[in-house]
Formats: sequence, C-alpha cells, structure tokens
Amino acid sequence: MKFEIKKKLDGRLARAGVITTPHGNIETPAFVVVGTKATVKALTPEQAKDLGAEAVLANTYHLYLEPGSELVKKSGGLGKFMNWQGPTFTDSGGFQVFSLGAALGKSVGKIATGKDIANYKDGEEVDDETKKPKLVKIDENGVTFRSFRDGSEHRFTPERSMEIQNDLGADIIFAFDECTSPLVPLKYQREAMERTHRWAIRSLDHHNKLQAEISNKSGDEHNSQALFGIIQGGRFEDLRKESAKFIGAMDFDGFGIGGSFTKEDMGTAVRWVNEILPENKPRHLLGIGEPIDLFLGIENGCDIFDCVAPTRLGRGGTLYTKNGKMIVLNSQYRNDTLPIGEDCECYTCKNFSRAYLGHLFRANEMLAGTLASIHNLYFMVNLVKKIRQSILDGDFYEFKEKFLFRYYSK
Repeated sequence: MKFEIKKKLDGRLARAGVITTPHGNIETPAFVVVGTKATVKALTPEQAKDLGAEAVLANTYHLYLEPGSELVKKSGGLGKFMNWQGPTFTDSGGFQVFSLGAALGKSVGKIATGKDIANYKDGEEVDDETKKPKLVKIDENGVTFRSFRDGSEHRFTPERSMEIQNDLGADIIFAFDECTSPLVPLKYQREAMERTHRWAIRSLDHHNKLQAEISNKSGDEHNSQALFGIIQGGRFEDLRKESAKFIGAMDFDGFGIGGSFTKEDMGTAVRWVNEILPENKPRHLLGIGEPIDLFLGIENGCDIFDCVAPTRLGRGGTLYTKNGKMIVLNSQYRNDTLPIGEDCECYTCKNFSRAYLGHLFRANEMLAGTLASIHNLYFMVNLVKKIRQSILDGDFYEFKEKFLFRYYSK
C-alpha cells in the first residue's frame, strides 16, 4: 500500500490524496461502503461500483462466525468471494467487544452527546462483578464472547484477529483493540487504552510474522496486506494524545481513530490525534458517517470513513437529500412524482419517484431497500468526492458552509 498527498488545505489538516492498493486506488478523502457480511446490504457489487464506491469494508467478527474465514480464504479471499474487484478492508472485531459488551442494551453508542455526559453517573458503565457484559468478557490476553447466533463461546486475541483477517485477505486490516463507551470514567478509559497499546504490539508482531510466512512461500517480498493501528482514549485529551504518540511511533501502514467521544467535541478530538500522527500515512475515522461529522473529520485530517447508516436508514425509508433527511413514508410524499433528490444523478432518482418508493415500502417490497440504499450510498460517497474536489479547487470552506447551511436549515 502507498499513500500520496496531492494537496493540503491551507491552515488546516485536511488533505486530498491517493491510497494505492493491490486491487486499485482510493482517492481520499473517501467514504468506504460497509459490506458487513461480504455484501453491501440489498445491493450487487456492480450496483455499489456504479454509485461511485471505491472500496468495501467487511466485518471480521461476522465473517468468522459465518461462513468462516477458512472458506473465504479457500474462495480466493474477500474480494473474489463477494465478486468485488476493488480495494477491501476488514475491521479487527474489536468493535464487537464494545457492541456485545458495554453497549449491549444501552442507548448510547460510540458517540455520546453533552446531555448523555451530564446525565451519566460515574461508575455505572464499569465492568465489575455485578455488571458484567452479557456476551463479552475482557482480559489481558483477549476477549471471550458468545455468538449472537447460537450462544456458542469463542475467543479473540490480537494474534487470532490477525490470523482471521489474514485468511479473509483484505487489502487493509486493523489491529485488535478495545473500543469503550464514551461514558466510562477516566480510570477505565486509561486501562482500555493501555490494553489496546499492548494488543497493538502483539497485532503488529503477529501480522509481520504471517506476512513473512506468505513471502517465503510465494517468493514475493512485498506484503500483500496493510495493517492500521488504532488510537483510543475516549473523550480525554491527554489520553488521545498519549495514544496517538504511542501508536503513531509504531511501524503501522496507517491509522484508525476509534470512537468513544462526544458529538460536540468530535472535531477537536480528531485534531488532537492528527496533529501528532505521521503526516505521510492515511487515517481512517471508524464508523462515522453523518454529513457534519464528515466535514469535521476531513477538516481535521482524516482521509477515510465508513458507516452503516446510509444502508440502515435507507432500509427503513429515511433518505438523505441536500435539504436534510426525508422520510419517504410520510403522507406528504404519497402522491409526489418528483425524485428523492431533484438534481441527484443516482440510479434511483433518475428512474423512480418519491411516490413509487413510498409505495414499495408500504407494500413491503424488497426493491424498496435496494433503491433507497443506492440513493443514500450515492449521496454519501459523492458528498465526500465533492469535499475532496473542494480541497483541490481551494474552496473547501465555501462548499462546507453552503452545504451544511442547506442540509441543517430545517
């Protein structure tokens, strides 16, 4: 993998660049579409490509459980298995430590609001003998968890995560980490961050060992997979900076920035990290996908983003437009013959009306989720492409102000 910066934004950390992988280039900033189980939900690979997607990110935890990483490897790796010709990513499985543990049954995810923080009672999220996560147990060596599918017990360690991701064969993979709730107190955030650092060392060591074994067998001295280290530290400035220094000093090919901060301070927290990380390596802001978050992340030095929101919202009938979100099932659109976005060039908007899409949802037709997901992914992927172009053209701030004013004016 190679990363080249094409242009920097004056006075800010934003930059436009290109990531070169064995399966093609990613022009950054870029929105990577999520194909959790080796499929972008409701879309064919060709549809994902046609809407502008350059890369797909799949989920290590889910593919490990079904169909199993060995089958994916036997099938030629993730890209060939799902018939995706472009670059691929896999996460480490670390997020499931959070979603099946501290986040299970909670209303707060990786991103909290100021109100969440104000209402939080210190200690209520701590994993102790009386409040153990339902499906996850974390120790120094790794994570023991129960499958959400059948309750069977499984074990992830940094080494096992690297082995699974090696089998999956994505172009870019991530070190195993512990993602925490933004509500946990400083003491536990530090413990989790330091554990993530120790796991990063183990992940990198084992990744290098696996890559050396592949090179020895094939005679090719070039590593086929790039490994990104993950920065944690929650919403605390000193921890974020400490994590950026520690992970940034290691020989990773790029970096992932974990969540666990407040919505209001996300841009600031990202800047703390990116002012420290090496400039010549790409940075991926994990699981972030609202328009305002994309602008803040890019302005403060992030290059890649991924999020399930476009397809998840689309399947429920919520659609992105330049004037904000539209709920197509609302009665005002029942007889509306306009497209979702009047100037949108996606397949859905070029061929179908709001009335038709609403009809599909009311009739519980499968096509509803497909058409809505195509539109939402087109919107997000191409919004980031437009942001990239605004950096190249030198009018980022004008574009940002105009877009956000219109999108959030309601």
